[in-house]
Amino acid sequence: MACERMNQKDWYKVLGAKPSDSPAELKRKYQKLALLYHPDKQEADVPAGEVEERVQRFIEIDQAWKILGNEETKKEYDLQQREDNLTKEWPLHAQIYLEDMSWNEDEQLYTLSCRCGGSYSVFKSETKDVSLVCCDTCSLVIEILQ
Repeated sequence: MACERMNQKDWYKVLGAKPSDSPAELKRKYQKLALLYHPDKQEADVPAGEVEERVQRFIEIDQAWKILGNEETKKEYDLQQREDNLTKEWPLHAQIYLEDMSWNEDEQLYTLSCRCGGSYSVFKSETKDVSLVCCDTCSLVIEILQ
């Protein structure tokens, strides 16, 4: 079916960290940024617009720590990142408009034959969220154009 492409933030970048950083190093970077951007640590004469930006930055930093500071969620995030990087490197077979694919009313499914003999398929319910579809047999990918 659909190849998932994560369009989420790079939480390591938010913390100014690298995936190879130790848990202690990640924590140190988080604490340093959290102190810098914490709403209670802001000076009174900061313009309102900047206050809002700093609060948003603090929320991002906190979210990054919630993911990277927990061994299980960090492991899951790292796997998603690796998978996303692989997806970006997959060979793109073609760019296709949805209307150029075959429509199966019973299954609510769009399909297209691949040159390997396999097929690309995407459910109608997925079409808003999916732009890349993997062949069910080989490693080729099509991009669905809107």
